[in-house]
Amino acid sequence: MPFTIHDRLASMLARYCLVATVAIAAAAVVSLGAQAQTAAIDPEAQRLLKASTDFLARQDKFSFESRVSLEVVLYSGQKIEFNNTGRQVVQRPNKMRSERTGDLVEQLMIYDGQSITLFNPGDKTYATVGAPGTLEGMLDFARETLDIVAPAGDVLYQDAYSILMDGVISGMVVGKSVIEGVRCNQVAFRGPTTDFQVWIQDGAQPLIRKVVITTRDLFNAPQFSATVTKWDLAPRFDDQTFRFTAPAGVKKVDFLQR
Repeated sequence: MPFTIHDRLASMLARYCLVATVAIAAAAVVSLGAQAQTAAIDPEAQRLLKASTDFLARQDKFSFESRVSLEVVLYSGQKIEFNNTGRQVVQRPNKMRSERTGDLVEQLMIYDGQSITLFNPGDKTYATVGAPGTLEGMLDFARETLDIVAPAGDVLYQDAYSILMDGVISGMVVGKSVIEGVRCNQVAFRGPTTDFQVWIQDGAQPLIRKVVITTRDLFNAPQFSATVTKWDLAPRFDDQTFRFTAPAGVKKVDFLQR
């Protein structure tokens, strides 16, 4: 079984005034409190999240670009934020390409249905290893054997809803919101040690537009935030999309397997 979203984030983090405005904010807090007391998990919040994950599971191919921020808490209690951008390309049932660039990582990951290749341009190294023949199998193998968590891996599973909701004890619909100019429905869920919010595009294509995860059992409750800046449900691929050709001067190394 894949990790829950709560376990996965905790592991990641361990590694690395206007009166009117105040009045509106206070009213919103009261409203949200009333909603939370009405039901432990609002069925509408569940419906919105499931509709989103089911919609993505039905897409044979897609790509998205994202902007990610990760908080790390120093021993002093001071929070430091790290940022990166990424692009994911997926072709079901067995291909994926992930590119990430930022403060903590510069990396290319390619899964071609037979193997996983990880390329670190800064180190001028890459590693390749055989992998299962399905996207879900590869994601499990990467985590369990290679200690690699693929970016946005949780939402790529066919049964992403069950993974996201595993251990959730409460949930609610926050309301309407706008992310990157797109009208969204904001939902919020709580687990024993982790809170997460999801902004889901309104309308016929309920795509995830933003996720914020707060880990409450770590000092100062650090957050992970990812905003999808662009979705493409009909991406065009070329011969190199899911193929890795090592540049000159790059050294091949072995994965450190568990």
